[in-house]
Amino acid sequence: MTARLERPLKRELLIKGDPYRLTISPLGLHLARKGKRKGCELSWLDLVNGNAALATALNASLELHRQAASTGNGRGRRTKKFRYS
Repeated sequence: MTARLERPLKRELLIKGDPYRLTISPLGLHLARKGKRKGCELSWLDLVNGNAALATALNASLELHRQAASTGNGRGRRTKKFRYS
């Protein structure tokens, strides 16, 4: 007999030697580095509908954009440069 998932279940795992926390809740899955709040989320509905790959690709794309914006390598938000004469 299986138990109904009514509240979040948290487990720790190692990925390439780094500690991560996996939270399984009635809403879906959440994977983040231990001690951090931001991570990857996947809802059960996306998983069942087959949108999991699309959601994962979108999250990865957004994360790359955030990293580029924070490092200032030209891929992030552009600002107007003024020329003084």
